[in-house]
This record gives sequence, structure tokens and C-alpha cells, in this order.
Amino acid sequence: MPRPTAPVAGATAAAAATARPAPPGTEAPAQPPEQTSKQPPTAPPPSPSPGPAAGAARNEPHARYARLQAAASEMASSLARSEPETQPKAPAASSRELTSNPPAASQPAAGQPCQAPAPEARVGRVVSVSGAQAVALLESEAAEGQGQSCGLEIGKLVTMRTETSVVFGLVAGLSIPVPSQDPTQPEVRVVELELLGETQINERGRRLSFQRGITSFPSLGDSVFHATQEDLGIVFASQDANNVRVGSIHQDRRLPACVAVDDLLGKHFAMLGTTGSGKSCAVALILRQILQEHQNGHVVLLDPHNEYHRAFGEMAELIDPGTLELPFWLFNFEEFVEVVLGRKSSPDAIEASILNELIPIAKRQFLGDAEDHRYVTADTPVPYRFNYLIQLIDEIIGKLEKPEDLGPYMRLKARLKALQADSRFSFMFGSVALRDNMSQIISRIFRIPVQGRPITIIDLSGVPSEILNVVVSVLCRMTFDFAIWSDRALPILFVCEEAHRYAPQNPSLGFEPTKRAMSRIAKEGRKYGVSLCVITQRPSELDSDILSQCNTIFALRMSNSKDQEFVRSTLSESAEGLMYFLPLLRTAEAIAVGEGVPVPVRICFDELPREYRPLSGTAPFSHTWKVEKGDSAFIDAVVERWRRQQR
Repeated sequence: MPRPTAPVAGATAAAAATARPAPPGTEAPAQPPEQTSKQPPTAPPPSPSPGPAAGAARNEPHARYARLQAAASEMASSLARSEPETQPKAPAASSRELTSNPPAASQPAAGQPCQAPAPEARVGRVVSVSGAQAVALLESEAAEGQGQSCGLEIGKLVTMRTETSVVFGLVAGLSIPVPSQDPTQPEVRVVELELLGETQINERGRRLSFQRGITSFPSLGDSVFHATQEDLGIVFASQDANNVRVGSIHQDRRLPACVAVDDLLGKHFAMLGTTGSGKSCAVALILRQILQEHQNGHVVLLDPHNEYHRAFGEMAELIDPGTLELPFWLFNFEEFVEVVLGRKSSPDAIEASILNELIPIAKRQFLGDAEDHRYVTADTPVPYRFNYLIQLIDEIIGKLEKPEDLGPYMRLKARLKALQADSRFSFMFGSVALRDNMSQIISRIFRIPVQGRPITIIDLSGVPSEILNVVVSVLCRMTFDFAIWSDRALPILFVCEEAHRYAPQNPSLGFEPTKRAMSRIAKEGRKYGVSLCVITQRPSELDSDILSQCNTIFALRMSNSKDQEFVRSTLSESAEGLMYFLPLLRTAEAIAVGEGVPVPVRICFDELPREYRPLSGTAPFSHTWKVEKGDSAFIDAVVERWRRQQR
């Protein structure tokens, strides 16, 4: 019989099955007469050259997958070399006969009841183990007339039984290293696995809770099984009181998708996705679920688009541009110089040097002679009179003899007076009477006491765009400083929407102190009880140091290839396979990876009630453009609000 042009796993396995003694109680298949006589062994034929698919596998962009597929190709070639040169077509073998080892059900190990899964759940056997990766050879279902589908897909979980545990693996890749030219012939099919964790088996044979990491690795030849609903329940449906439900598991919609609150908040998290993918609703859902179970929380949410005000109802303290209060004396020196002199200024500028000298004098004047002034600097959050600062400048101007020296002082004085008169800066300079109300400001922003409102939503949509980054810098810095000087007494979650605007990857953009303050929370906040949540539609434009500190990531739909690659670069290898789903995710679906979830998983977020959804929906063009709207009175009202800067 002529030899096939490509190695075929099913034919090789069938040949092995016919050469194997028949199991007890069964009748061995009859052999053709010419095969009953002994024949001298023939030399193995030369190894067939791999087809184009094998070359493509070697060119796989990810080196790890290339190595796995190369190993699979070598294994397929080895199977082909070991096949006899002439062999009649044997009867179709069952899935039990196609395995090198009988299923565990036929050889139960003493004292290991978990070693006997249902035979129909078996999908293959382990043929390679390397570190946190494994390769399995799938069963040939074609021999059983079940078609070519094995029921596996990227992102699904499988299990492998060892003597002391059940190991869970995530399907990271599926391939046919050497495809047959005849599609009706069985082929070598390989599944690439990332080992995630295990459930230990105690002395009584009962499975314990799921744990990350592997203590007992699967061995070569161990069976690979579909994860049953019980298996998935052990991994995902944890009964921990600190877990909250946020959705369901894509692999089995009957199982809840939960997040571990302490791990999620204690080690920061990020919500990433393109516009319209459901980021705002997902954030609102997660925060609502957490605050409903932990009603004395302390959350600060920066809302640059005024979209979250209805998402939390009575649980939220709303601070809009009309009620925002951040006195100028709360700003440190860098922040105040940015407001007064703008981005083109530098700390070495003459105007900045004047402020650095006069601000401490104004602060000491407010404290009086009874206070110890040694701790007072330009950065100390101590009130001072704004008009007194201008008065000090006037006194210096009166003492100058050369007209050419007046320029910096006159420009500085003019700028300070312009800010004081600008209604857009009323949250900084609007207070008529000077008072030390720092405690009241902190109490309102951080909800101390909570009084039934554990979250503060700060609407930044009315803050002048030229100082928006400065305001965010003040809030970030105040959050971290309060955590330090309160000795971690009250953990705080700081939620930053549109984070790429405040902490951009490009150093020439944004306001450097803002990025520095946010980065400090990301790197050191865990030690002081400050958690960070960053939300962005352009992760590639966000500072990579900040994103790398987020130990839980919810990646929603992403179409930009640069953003996809950036997200993949920040994740562990166990989640790489799932990240290729990013362009294909539906709205409100996400790939969840990190400490806040048991294993990397594709989840479907629960739907928020309509009355609690953020105002982030797309404008209904087709509906609105069908009717006439707007008149001269409408335009007049818009112009009036525009001029007064009132939303």
C-alpha cells in the first residue's frame, strides 16, 4: 500500500491498537493471511518534510507558541517515522484505544476517587510540560464519527488529574501542526495550555478550594478533561464573604463572575476599552456592588464629562463646579505657579522666584507671632490672604529704583488680579472671608463621616481646561498625603476617568506633577491604604509605569492595534491567548486578568438598571434629526450659560 504524504495521528494510533493485545473479554480483529507470517523488520522510511503549515508555525510571532508548535511537529514526524511501511486498514478504533494509557476510569488509583472522571469528558493526553505551559495531544474523534470538533476553544478551562490534586489549565492555542492533504483523514491536533492553579485532594478524597500556582505538575500521558460545571464552580463560584458578583462567566453563563474586593482594591485595577465598549457602566456596576456590601467605604471619583451623577443615586456626594471648593492656598508651589504663570513657565523664572519668596511670608503673617514658623514653606497647606500677597508685590515695586526692574513684578501682579476676577476660578479665589477650612474640605471630599454617602463624585467638566491637570494633581496629592498622615486609618479608593489625559506616556504632554502624584499612589499607595482605579480608552497613551502597577485589568473591546499590543505587554503569559479576543468582544464583555479574579477569564458584566446607567451613551442622531428642535430662545440660553460658565 503506498505511504501517505503526511503523517496521520489516527492511522498511527490505529496501527498501534491492532498491534496491541486485545483487552480481556474482547475478540481480537482478524488479520489478513499475508500478515500472519513473521516478516523481517524494515528500515523506517525517511522523515517526510513538513508542509507549508509547519513553516508558518515556525514563523509564529510569539516565540513561546512557535516552540510549542515546533515540538508538536517533531512529535508528529516521530509518529510517522515509527509507522510500518505497509499496513492494511485496521478497524476504526474507539477513543479509548487511541490513547497511550487507558482512561483513569478503567484503572482507578487506590484512595484517589477524583482519578475517575467520566470517560466522555476526556479530550486528550499530556505530551509536553515546560514550566507553566503544557501541550496536549487531542483525541481523534473522527474515528468515532463525531466530526472534527473537540469542544475546546481559546480561553476555556480544562483539568488534569495528578495523584494529589486537580490541575487547571487555560486553553491558549489550538493547532494542526502537519495538516493532511485529504481533509477526510484524521490529523494530529494539539492544544497549548497555560497552567493556572490547582485544587488539592485531602486524605478523605475531597477537593479543597482553588489555589493559584502548581505544587504537583501533570505527568506525560496524563489525561486532559473538559472542565465540568463542578470544576468551574470551584474556581469561580467562591463562597468568600469578601467577593461580590459583577457578571457571569462566558464559558458557562450559569456561573457568577465575582471579584475579590481586598485583592481588587488593595493592588489597584484598570478598566480599558474603546469608546462605547461599556467602560463607564462596568465601573459603575463594580463600585455599586462593592458599596452595597460595604456601605462605609470612601471613594473619590473624578468625572470629567459629568456622566456619573445619576449612577449612584443617594449613595453619592456630588461636587459640581458651583460647589467645588479648592482654595488657592491648598496648592503647592509647583501647582500654584502652573495656575498663575502657565505651562511655559519654569521654577527658575523671575516671577516664580518672586512667588517662592513671598508666599511663605504671607503664610507666616496669617499664623501670627505666636506660631512656630519653622515648618512653613511655599508648599505647606496654610491659608494666607491673596490680597496680602499682592500688597507685598506693591511694596517691592515701590522700592525699586530702576524702571527696567519693574517688568516681572508688574506682570505677576496683573496675572494675579486677572485670576481673582475670573469667575471660572471662583473655586480657588471666590471666598471673600479667609478661613482655615481645610478640615471641612477633607471631610467632604473623603466622606468622613460617611453619613450614608460613601462615594464623592467630583464633576470636572466646568473646570478651565488650562488648569484641569493642576486640579487633578491637587486631589491626587491630597489623597495620598491624607493617607500618610492618618496612619492608614481609612482606606480610600481614587477613581480616575480619562487617566491618559492626566498621566500621558509622552513626557511633553500633560502636567508632570499630576503624573508624579498619580504614579506615587500606584507605586506606594498599597502600603498606606490608597487604591487607584484608572479608566482609559487609549491605554497606549497612558504612562506605562502606572498601568503596570494595576494588578487587575478589565480589558473591554479594543480595535486599535497599538492599544492591544500595549495591553498584551503588561500582562502575564497566561492571559496572552485571551487578549487576541479584544477586537471581537461584545459591549459589556471583558477579559479579566489579575489578582482580583481567580484566573484569567472572559466575563459578561451584569446589566445596570436604566436609571443607574452613566450618561455616556451615543447621541441618537437618527432619532433626533427626524424632528425640528431648537429656536432662538434655546440659542440665547446656551450663549448665556457659555458666558457665565454655568452648566
